[in-house]
Amino acid sequence: MTSADAPPWWHTGVIYQVYPRSFQDSDGNGVGDLKGIERRLDHLVALGVDAVWLSPIYPSPMADFGYDVADYTGVDPTFGTLADLNVLIAAAHTRGLKLLLDFVPNHSSDRHPWFVESRSSRESPKRDWYIWRDAEPDASPPNNWISDFGGSAWEWDEATGQYYLHAFLKEQPDLNWRNPAVRAAMLDAMRFWLKRGVDGFRIDVLWHMVKRADLADNPPNPDWRTGDPEKERVLQLNSTDQPEVHEITAEMRALADEYGALLIGEIYLPTPKLMTYYGTRARPEVQLPFNFQLIGAEWTAPALGRLIADYEAALPPGAWPNWVLGNHDRPRIATRVGEAQARVAAMLLLTLRGTPTIYYGDELGMTDVAIPPEAVRDPQELRAPGQGFGRDPVRTPMPWDASPNRGFTTGEPWLPLGPDWRTRNVAAESDDPDSMLSLYRAVLALRRERRALALGDLALIRAEGFVLAYERRFGNERLLVALNLGGHERQVDPPAWAADYTHVLSTVHPRVGRRFGTALTLAPDEGVILAPTR
Repeated sequence: MTSADAPPWWHTGVIYQVYPRSFQDSDGNGVGDLKGIERRLDHLVALGVDAVWLSPIYPSPMADFGYDVADYTGVDPTFGTLADLNVLIAAAHTRGLKLLLDFVPNHSSDRHPWFVESRSSRESPKRDWYIWRDAEPDASPPNNWISDFGGSAWEWDEATGQYYLHAFLKEQPDLNWRNPAVRAAMLDAMRFWLKRGVDGFRIDVLWHMVKRADLADNPPNPDWRTGDPEKERVLQLNSTDQPEVHEITAEMRALADEYGALLIGEIYLPTPKLMTYYGTRARPEVQLPFNFQLIGAEWTAPALGRLIADYEAALPPGAWPNWVLGNHDRPRIATRVGEAQARVAAMLLLTLRGTPTIYYGDELGMTDVAIPPEAVRDPQELRAPGQGFGRDPVRTPMPWDASPNRGFTTGEPWLPLGPDWRTRNVAAESDDPDSMLSLYRAVLALRRERRALALGDLALIRAEGFVLAYERRFGNERLLVALNLGGHERQVDPPAWAADYTHVLSTVHPRVGRRFGTALTLAPDEGVILAPTR
């Protein structure tokens, strides 16, 4: 294969999400920073990933920990300086790693100079950079839209006598992407980072960016029940996923293509809607609309089999798939399915067809950490305490070793440590061949070695009972992945080509190199990768 025919790096690559506040602190203030991330890049190289995605590092009042941006072309002092970011980009590139930034286009901080000017008067030149509307005759908000954090999506501004729209916190006013000046300014911000060597962006809440022009009410959700998130009382048909968003996304893609950059879209929509964000051959959009289905999937073989088959069948021609097990907003996989099945989940994530994204700490088997009320930092939990919406438990500091404070900081960590940090840390697991970290490293190494895993197609073999099995195929190379999703021993009938096969990798047993006949027995909670005996 010539270099001209080689697939883009993200086809064979693996992405690793870093939550900067929690990865590594370099100055003892208890909060992770850019110098800390640079210090730990060798861990990512040893792990075997290809790209690092940083959650927001922009200047911010931190009402939502960086997702309220006060300057799209700067670095918050919490994390360091632009010079520190330049050093980090160079250090990543020296190690063969790509670096992706989070881009937050739907809303800014209410302290961004744009919004400060916008709310200064109704005649402000930037008034239309945000979405302002008069109250209803009874002084109520302009429509029934609900913030994703609960309560009305409209905030009254006494000084100018109008409401402004905020899909999240009131400190996060929504930008008006129907205004060409906003579009130009935000594309300029993306260009600023691309010129500095950033390799792409994960685009936050991409499907939220454009609202229906007449701001019509959202229809009520007939399935909403007491105890469900308040935002789900209505169906967000008019406040999200409008047709005009695709033109904007295509503009972003055209800019990214000038620099050979990758765009990943955060999009929580049903599969048919998700697929539209790939765009068309004539007007491509994001290369990877995030596929979050594993995060909320029923952990059974039939459910996972249907999910995989339906997703593969829905992909447009030429579209590349991707898979995610966790992120900074959702419970960790080891909490959802237990530690034993988290090993099986790791093998699933890293052997499905497409680009996987690993959430920091999942390679150690980190679980959600119970946060006492006095230590809660997440505004979502503070607004609805005790309802299980808080995200602090999945954002706790990375455990590096058994020294005080996990080797994460010499100060007081910004969130509490997990109770098992003395044994569940990078140093301890690096020395343990049976650890979760060793498993991740082994499967990632196999992805680099076997093109069937990195680039091959996928054929489901079995998805019933507790066994999920599929083939990965590239040219003459074949591999069989068989996963036991239960706690009892299971029998699997391998396909004819695997009548005489060799275990390449197991999640629970050191079976590498052992030859077996036609019978395959999976131990409880075991995943295996098999290859034909040569």
